[in-house]
Parts: sequence; structure tokens; C-alpha cells
Amino acid sequence: MNFITRLSAFCLKKSKVHRRHQSSRRPAVPLGSRILTDPSKVFEHNMWDHMQWSQEEEEKAKKKAAENSLVKVQWEDQDKYEREASKYWNEFYKTHKNNFFKDRNWLFLEFPEILPEKRREELKTEERSFKHTKINSTNCFSQENEMFEEGEKYWKKSYGGGSTSVQGYICKTQAKSLTDNPQGKNCGEEFGRLESFPGSDATYRILEVGCGAGNSVFPILKVLCNTPGTFLYCCDFASGAVELVKSHSSYNSAWCSAFVHDVCDDALPYPFPDEILDVILLVFVLSAIHPDRMQGVVNRLAKLLKPGGMLLFRDYGRYDTAQLRFKKGRCLSENFYVRGDGTRVYFFTKDEVWNMFNLAGLTEVQNLVDRRLQVNRKKKVKMQRVWIQSKFQKPLLLSEES
Repeated sequence: MNFITRLSAFCLKKSKVHRRHQSSRRPAVPLGSRILTDPSKVFEHNMWDHMQWSQEEEEKAKKKAAENSLVKVQWEDQDKYEREASKYWNEFYKTHKNNFFKDRNWLFLEFPEILPEKRREELKTEERSFKHTKINSTNCFSQENEMFEEGEKYWKKSYGGGSTSVQGYICKTQAKSLTDNPQGKNCGEEFGRLESFPGSDATYRILEVGCGAGNSVFPILKVLCNTPGTFLYCCDFASGAVELVKSHSSYNSAWCSAFVHDVCDDALPYPFPDEILDVILLVFVLSAIHPDRMQGVVNRLAKLLKPGGMLLFRDYGRYDTAQLRFKKGRCLSENFYVRGDGTRVYFFTKDEVWNMFNLAGLTEVQNLVDRRLQVNRKKKVKMQRVWIQSKFQKPLLLSEES
């Protein structure tokens, strides 16, 4: 069955569904637009957006978090989890490799700032063209803005299906740059030389902190390798994760530099100078760091941004299902827990996030609580998910006091 046939069949199916699942009052971005207004239809989809909690649900969540926080992890064990944090994450990636997390193809829907403005406009044009194709088929997709599922379909149509192969798709014609471009040569030897650091010739630079196995890296590279003048840095303090990125068939040192780095170590230099980054991506990373060290990490990252640069943040929110599921004895400190594999996680409020980035001298552009209802339709299980999504910008002109 070809694409148009499948699209037509899907449209016909959608046209029979009552509009109770959608709302024109809700934007597709940020945070989706699939609204649950009929509780009896809750198991028709895997995820519902913009969930509103009742006071009873809020109190129940607070009570559950208070209960599982009563018994704290012993101090000697807490110290071990802090000292050996990289070991636990290395073991995580050794076990799961790149199979645990899905590629974040939704990134460009929620964080278009990842790309230069010109490239953003090109993506908007392509997206409008894609939607126009759907509308012309049956005119039933005018409100079809389901972030994760629709983002995946748009991405696959625009950038070559589920594969994340960069060299085999867009960058094939640019293979020469691997040998001719000095960025692709001996990047490790050049780290200490400021005049020839990796990406020194780029005009638009991105850093992903906590890159893991590359679930953000490779979706970004698909676009970057077709966007002249851009360069992506990515780091993780788990050396196993960085090796997974570097060994991936899509890794290309002409457009990307992956390196091991502990963001908690202020004395550890980055392989590039301060104030050169246009974007920093901090997605489900800060929550793995001890709360006492978070402010120092944010302060240091803010120095890497150029004036006008943007820090894009997404992480776990207070009373997310993941927090409420912890058993007694897994709590390290208030809202900070250790998982069974030794990795740790903190659950934020948006006020905490605002305070951290504000103290670092960044200005709020967006700071939202993302409440969703995640559904396991097979097991008939409902899970209240809570995330924080934020965008903070470095002021163009710093005051003299700063």
C-alpha cells in the first residue's frame, strides 16, 4: 500500500472520530494538542496532553511522595552513589547500549531554536507543505497536531524513514569533507589549541550535555549535515555512552565532536572557548546530578553561551509517576532518589528551574509544566506524567554589574 493510499485510509478513519479528542483552543506546540474531554475514551490513545489535576489528585500525589521519602538511603551509600556516578551510568550503557531510549524526533517541534533561523524557516515551509498534502487528501487533518506521533510521521517523510544514517542519506555528497576539512582531522589533538578547536570554522554551534547513546545527536545531525556553517558538540561523563556515539555509523567528525566530560567539574576545560555556543540542549540530564551541584553546573554552562544564545531544558517534574513509584528506602534527599541500577533522579518544580537559570544570568523565554496522561492500553493502566520544559536566553547586553 503506497503512502497516498495509507494516508487516505487514515483520513477516512479520522473523519469518523468525533472532535471531542481535539481542541482548536490548544496549540500543537508547545506540548501537543490531544485533549481528553470524554473519560470513557481514555484508552483510545497512548498519550493525552495538557492534563489538569484535581485537588484530590494533587494531594494524593504529595502524600505518596511523602511516604516514599520517609526512609532515606544511608549516608555512606549516598556518598558511594555520588563518587561512582559515572560507573553506574557506564554500566547502564554497557547493558542497554543504544536500545533503551528512542530517537527524539520531536525535538524540532518543541525546540526549533536548535537550528539557525534560516533553516527553521525552511523546516516550517516543508512542514506546511506536508500538512497541505494531508489536507488536500480529505481535509480532515486541520487539527492533527499530536506531537510525538505526528512528529515521527513528518520526520520520516522529510528525512528518510526510521533510519538515522546520516552519511548514507543527506551527507553522501559531502563525504569529501571527512578528508579535506581540517575539522575532521585529529580533532582530539587539536582540543588544546584554541585557534583550531573542533568546529572553529562554524558560524552556528550547538552543545548537547548528557548525550547518552545519541538519541538527540543523530536526529540533529540529519539536519545539520545539510546546513552549512553548523557544528554539534556532545558530551557525557559516561565514557561508554560517548563510545556508542562515536562508533555509530552516522557519526561524522566533520559536523560533530563527541567527548567525555563531567559538567560538575568546574576546573575541567571544554574543547572550545567560552561564549561561542548558540544553543545548549539539556534534556533529562540535570535531574541525574546532585541537587547541591546543579547551580554550579548551570552557571558554568551559561558562560559557554554567546550573548543571545539559548539553553533548552526538559526534565522530570514534581510528582511524576516515576517519582511516586519509588519504594521506601530509595530516597536520597527531598525529591531526589536512586534507582535500582544506581543511577539517580531529581524531580523539579518550574519555580526551581526558573531560580537556577535566573541566578545564572539567563532570561526566561518559556517555562512550562507538561502534564500528560500516559496509557498502557493493553494492561489498562493510566500514568500521570509530569515534565518541565523551559527555554532560557543569555541577554544580548549584560549590565555593567554583571
